[in-house]
Amino acid sequence: MKNLIITSILALLIASATTVRAQEYPREYLGLPGDNLNLYAVMDLFRNSETLEGFERSLNNPDSRINNLDLNGDNFVDYITVSDYINKKVHTIVLRALIGRNEFQDIAVFTVRKHGRKKVMIQLIGDAALYGRNYVIEPAITKKHGQRFYSDPVYAENVIVVNNYYWDIFDWPVAMHICRPRYSGWHSSWHWGYYPAYWNPWRPYYWDFYYGYHSGWNHHYHTYYNHCDYPRYHNYNDFYFNGIRQQSQLVNNRIADGSYRETYSRPDQRVVGAELYNRVQTSTGNESRRTSTTEVTSRRTSPSPAPSRRTTTYNSTEEQNAAVSRDAGRRAEEARNAETLGNEARESERRAAEYRANEARESERRSAEVRANEARESERRAAEVRANEARESERRSAEARANEVMEAQRREAESRANEARESERRAAESRANEARESERRAAESRANEARESERRAAESRANEARESERRAAESRANEARESERRAAESRAAEARRSESNTTSGSRIDKPNHR
Repeated sequence: MKNLIITSILALLIASATTVRAQEYPREYLGLPGDNLNLYAVMDLFRNSETLEGFERSLNNPDSRINNLDLNGDNFVDYITVSDYINKKVHTIVLRALIGRNEFQDIAVFTVRKHGRKKVMIQLIGDAALYGRNYVIEPAITKKHGQRFYSDPVYAENVIVVNNYYWDIFDWPVAMHICRPRYSGWHSSWHWGYYPAYWNPWRPYYWDFYYGYHSGWNHHYHTYYNHCDYPRYHNYNDFYFNGIRQQSQLVNNRIADGSYRETYSRPDQRVVGAELYNRVQTSTGNESRRTSTTEVTSRRTSPSPAPSRRTTTYNSTEEQNAAVSRDAGRRAEEARNAETLGNEARESERRAAEYRANEARESERRSAEVRANEARESERRAAEVRANEARESERRSAEARANEVMEAQRREAESRANEARESERRAAESRANEARESERRAAESRANEARESERRAAESRANEARESERRAAESRANEARESERRAAESRAAEARRSESNTTSGSRIDKPNHR
């Protein structure tokens, strides 16, 4: 029984692991924070906008369901500002997220360049930190459906594209607006902690819900827009990437830590997002965002048709009286309807006038508020600059003092280390000299002993030789003396014998006279 339970648990674990491995992400998946801001939807919204201010407002509208970025991790969607930096004939329109008081992260950049009088080149370039390198979207003019392949399967679509990089400016109202001669640029005045009245942040969707909703627009997106491998604006790196681009270290750290991976944890939400798309399509009845909005607006504002009048011929008096009565009632009803319509028209005109007056007052208020905000912002920035300069001066002074202290400590440590090394060197040199002197003395002693031994041996040999010579000479002298002595003794003996002989002869010759 126990083995059966263990086997069942193992089978369930293997089945769950197989299910996890079988889950695959769609082609549009990047695995980066940019997954939560569909640049195809942003390009389509830009195309259908009339001004950059309206584009910024629509981009931050929760009903558009385009902005789903939460880069700072506060569980609320970040506000995206729109700013146009003009360089000669090229408009560099930067989408920048406000993620802190002094923390910004660029999301994407539009490059718009007018060519001639009626053509314009437009590209949308995703930031490398959020979308990877060379994530570029541009309009596509399609002739017919067909098979098309890309090196990157994320952008595969069944369309054939005409290689014409300039588009009719009249298809882009916002391009017509920014290419006007009197246009001098647009920079969003909103910043961290100071937002427009319409901004009400919402909690972001899970990515699968977001993707499930936008996947219904993929045919529309990839029919009118396609991927490009590089920016066509030649000064993109010099003017924007190395000059204007804002990069947040917080975002880089969160990417490195994998903090954005939680948004991919609800694959079941993809079906819910697709169902929401179907409900929206059912209510609008059109795939294009701009057309559907127009149709909904027209259906809401179309007046009801006026009641028709009918003319009838009557024969009898009663019928005629009844008809007259009915006509009187109808005319009264028509008068009331006309009065109602007139009142509605006057009310509509009054509301429209009131709306225009409110808009004018709101515009003036916003302008005054913007000017006041700009003044306050200028004062704040000036104060912040002065404070930063003061802090920078204090920091530099403290850093200089710290550097001086560290330099003094370093020099003292270096001096102590040099002294220690010099002492060790001298001690080692002294030991080496002593060792060499000891070796020299030992060698000299050995040499002296060897020389003394050789001298003594030579002296001994010389003494032995002299002693041998002396002994030989002495022996020879003794032998010579002995020989002379013996010769002298022999001569003396001979002399004595001769004298003896002489004496005896004389004795014979002389007789004895006694």
